[in-house]
Amino acid sequence: MSTQRGSGPRRVTVAELREMKRRGEKIAALTAYDYLFARLVDGAGVDVVLVGDSLGQVILGLDTTVPVTLDDMIHHARAVRRGVERALLVVDLPFLTYQVSREDALRNAGRVLQETGAQAVKLEGGSPEIADTVAALVRAGIPVMGHLGFTPQSVHVQGVRVQGKGEEAAERMMAEARRLEQAGAFSVVLELVPGPLAAAVTESVSIPTIGIGAGVGCDGQVLVLHDMLGLNTGFNPRFLRRFADVGQAVTDGVGEYVRTVKDGAYPGPEHTFE
Repeated sequence: MSTQRGSGPRRVTVAELREMKRRGEKIAALTAYDYLFARLVDGAGVDVVLVGDSLGQVILGLDTTVPVTLDDMIHHARAVRRGVERALLVVDLPFLTYQVSREDALRNAGRVLQETGAQAVKLEGGSPEIADTVAALVRAGIPVMGHLGFTPQSVHVQGVRVQGKGEEAAERMMAEARRLEQAGAFSVVLELVPGPLAAAVTESVSIPTIGIGAGVGCDGQVLVLHDMLGLNTGFNPRFLRRFADVGQAVTDGVGEYVRTVKDGAYPGPEHTFE
């Protein structure tokens, strides 16, 4: 199968993610917000790169994702797209870009795909109204990833806590996952969900589940890149594993730079043009 851009690596598709679930192959997803990190993440072999509205906290220094705008998302997704050749590129639709009306959702999701080159969008929730929006987007040719459990755009209603505890809440989440599947979503993120419930949801739907704080029973996992690399040192939730300590390496490197500049050791003769 050829790619859309010449003879580069074969691009992951939404159909391939479903096939990965069918054959029991785990899906690895990570966020990225700029060109250089996107190129590194893609080159390392991730299957899905998500331009999350988590860029509000990670890149823009905001308290929540709520103030992130569609223009913010498009700006960063354009940069990420330039660095991604293989992975499926998914972009979050930010707060109030899809909840007001189906027409808004179609217009805004269409802008994302047209202006960034992404292959899919992600939105939060599993209500009948959201499912209707998902169905409308899919009918228009826009692949949609869902998001259940803790949904950051609803943080002022939910608070930051595990969702789906108790029989009634668990049944509601199961119903929401099936509703998104029936609406045509190609995948669903499960965030801050008890492990047994996430596993049950995964078994109950034919589309892949991507967990974050949802245990091992999901079809794949996603983390925020800056968290798993140790760049966001103040964020230490139970589900997070740090796979590198880049934050400390940056601090050490900058400290050494400052020291050598101040004592005159840098630049040396080898760094100076004759």
